[in-house]
Amino acid sequence: MCLYFMGLNLSNQQIAQELGLNKDDVHAMTRQLRQGVVARKPEPSLSGEVECDEVCVVAGHKGHPEAVKKRP
Repeated sequence: MCLYFMGLNLSNQQIAQELGLNKDDVHAMTRQLRQGVVARKPEPSLSGEVECDEVCVVAGHKGHPEAVKKRP
């Protein structure tokens, strides 16, 4: 039931109220469930042509122009 409520985006406090449990116990359960989901998630594998929609480029360091000077 806890995993189902997590899927509904309920907070730990809301899950605790729904299940009639202590919020600290629910916190421990959700942490363990999240770790289990992450552990079983396969590594992404890209192949073929891959597109990128957004790129973040750091253009400079504000207040530190020497940090971005071109070096020979």
